[in-house]
Amino acid sequence: MRRGVIVLAAMSQLTQEQYGYSLIKDLKEKGFMVGQDTLYPLLRRLEEQGLLDSEWHVDDPRPRRYYVLNHTGREMYEQLTAEWKEQETIIRRLLNENK
Repeated sequence: MRRGVIVLAAMSQLTQEQYGYSLIKDLKEKGFMVGQDTLYPLLRRLEEQGLLDSEWHVDDPRPRRYYVLNHTGREMYEQLTAEWKEQETIIRRLLNENK
């Protein structure tokens, strides 16, 4: 389950260009912890799946690869968000039955 949550969390922050470390920092500031060893392979996988675009920025002091959701990625993000909300509603209902 956590793997799917990481995908959704990362995609939620990639509506604007970010490089890996800035994404890790952004997620951490919002209370979601993810390590480099998890995030970087995820970014590469999402790009291979055609959900992200990336480009190198070499004008910074150190070259960085920036990622952003493309059109297909935004559609997938909307679909995953809808599925998440549906599952959240079901789980809340189940948990409330046990009170």
